[in-house]
Parts: sequence; structure tokens; C-alpha cells
Amino acid sequence: MLIPLNFTTILLKKLAILGSTGSIGTQALSVLRQNPDSLKAEVLTAQNNADLLIEQALEFRPGRVVIGNAELFDKVKSALSGIDIEVLAGFDAINEVVKSPDVDMVLVALVGFAGLKPVLNAIEAGKNIALANKECLVVAGELVTQSAKEKNVLIIPVDSEHAAIFQCLLGEEASSVEKIYLTASGGPFFGRDHQYLSSVSKTQALKHPNWKMGKKISIDSATMMNKGLEVIEAKWLFNLQPCQIEVIVHPQSIIHSFVQFVDGSMKAQMGLPDMRGPIHFALMYPKRKSSNFERFNFLDYPELTFCQPDYGNFRNLALAYQAMETGGNMPCILNAANEIAVEAFLDDQIKFLQIPQVIEQCMKSIGFISNPSYEDYLLTDAEVKKYARILISNLV
Repeated sequence: MLIPLNFTTILLKKLAILGSTGSIGTQALSVLRQNPDSLKAEVLTAQNNADLLIEQALEFRPGRVVIGNAELFDKVKSALSGIDIEVLAGFDAINEVVKSPDVDMVLVALVGFAGLKPVLNAIEAGKNIALANKECLVVAGELVTQSAKEKNVLIIPVDSEHAAIFQCLLGEEASSVEKIYLTASGGPFFGRDHQYLSSVSKTQALKHPNWKMGKKISIDSATMMNKGLEVIEAKWLFNLQPCQIEVIVHPQSIIHSFVQFVDGSMKAQMGLPDMRGPIHFALMYPKRKSSNFERFNFLDYPELTFCQPDYGNFRNLALAYQAMETGGNMPCILNAANEIAVEAFLDDQIKFLQIPQVIEQCMKSIGFISNPSYEDYLLTDAEVKKYARILISNLV
């Protein structure tokens, strides 16, 4: 488990928030507002949302901001002129700011494969990571976790499910874990059959019943790919075998996940479905600090229900398990194909049930590498995305 015992408490933790204008980033800043004596935004980054980045910079006064889209540099620079904030632009700048000696922890809330390089750079610089980008572990879990181990860097998961497992494992021996259960809400199409799914729209798919999330993760939740990616992420975060990771559908999203131990006992972490909870825990760790978040009341939820996932109508979950068991660059293929398929669905280029078709074809067609290097991941990602776009153009 990546839970070093020598993790030190910092009185005022200085953060680099990568993706500060997205769903996780904005919720993280709401946690900072409540805890100005404990947390400070030292770096804020965004890709295209210059207006919100400027607004955030004016409020939180970080030392640096980075706008990923270099074409928006002048706009951000002009808006922040006369203020002691360094303005940078481009992906290379994002990769560099995570190394800053003024940063204690990096919250990685970037979407997709783009999060991998900043994570590796932050680890190399010895920065602890609050990880909301599951794709970097999906794509290169062995590389990331080995690097973290070598640098004695702590990776604290921000996903609600992995944050739950992390908390359940505190104080436990790794050998005492029999298996973990990752709970899934079932998404907006829980219980729906193939015929219904064949005609759903992106508007329907974006309406998650419990969580407020960005577009990409909302679609992943609707297809169950989000849970599949979380399964692969859990393997690396908690050093587990595929047979030790089980998914169970829990529509109320109150039990965020639980651990079963070798003596038959179980631990669960519970709470209302509010991402500020796991964000607050990750940023404050190893301390628990009070919050003003709404409290869970058992009487409001007289029934907590559970059932098996529907692997037939939600093929992505089965494909994720297949990729995990195959290993090598197969999870990278899965992730890249999914990124392009989701993008195409959001652009109305393909139908909902064509998302797993594109992914499965990529997994069958792209060359397998059993022991990939970082460069192999880059090449695989590019090759898959090119091939997936060709597949999609033929489906239109």
C-alpha cells in the first residue's frame, strides 16, 4: 500500500491544482475557501477556460497560473497584469510547475492521458499526489507506483471509491486483505436493457442520478467504463490481484466502497455522495479536520440495496477486466480508444452502444506490448487514437 509511515504534517499546505476550472478543481477550491489556515493555492492551471482561471487567480492569488491553450496567454496575462502572479502557457509549463519548490502537494484533476506526464514529473520532484486522474494509473500503473515507491511519495486517491478503500486500509497489514468491493451507482441507465440503450442521447447520458461530474466522466459512468477504469486503478493503488477486486452496484451511493479481510470481517466507508468529502480528506491527510458538509442521516435512507453489474448490456466493464488481466499496454489501448469514442459520442458521431464496439475493435487490432516503456505508452496512445478515429469515420 502506498501509505508511508513517515508522512509529515504541514501546517500550511501549498497546492498545485492541475485542472482548477473543472469539476474536481472547483470543488477543491471550495475546500480551500473553508480552510485558509491549512491550505493555499500556489499554482492553478486550466486548458481553455481562461475566464474562470482569471477569476480564480484574482480570488486565491497563487504564485503562478498556467493556461494550457497558448493562444489564450495574452488574455490571461493582460487580466492579471499589475498583480504578483506569474502567468505561463502550454503543456510544458504544466509539466514544469509541479516541480516548484513552493509546492507541497499536487492535486491532479486533469482529464485523460494528459495527466500522466505531470504525475511522473511531480513524483520525480518528490511531491505528494492527490490523484483525481485515474487514467495515469490505468495506462501506466506499474511505472507510476514504482516511481512513487522509489521517491517515497504518497499517492492519495480522490475518487470516492478509492478514497474509501484507502481509509479502510489505514492501520491494516496488506496481507490481511482478502478482497475489495468497489461500489457503482449504476449510472443513469441502471436496469435498462439493450433496446433502450440503443437509442439514448448524450443529454440522457450526462444526467447522473447522484454525482455532479464533468462530461467525460459522466459518460464513462453511464457506460460503466468509469468503474472499469477504477478497477484497474485499484489494482495498482492497493497492490491487488484482479481476483481480489469486485464491483457491486449500489444505487444509493452511500457506501463508497468496502474491504473484506482474511478473517471474514469487513470495513466500509460511508457518507453522502459529495466529492468535496474525498477531496477534503486527501488535502488534509494525515489529519482529519472538521467540515461544514451536510451529514448523512440513516433515517433518510431506510434501504441500502446491492446487485451484480450487468456485464452484457454494459460491455465496457468486462473489457476493462480483460485489459487488466492481459496487462502490458492493453489498458493503455482501452483508455485511448475510450477517450476517442466518448468524444465522438459527445459530438453526436456515434451511438451509445457503439462506444464499446470501437474500444473492443481497438483492443483486437492494435499491437500488444508485454513490457511497455514510457515511450511505448506514448506511441500506443497516439496509434490507438488515430485508428479509433478511422473506425468512427467508417461508422458514420
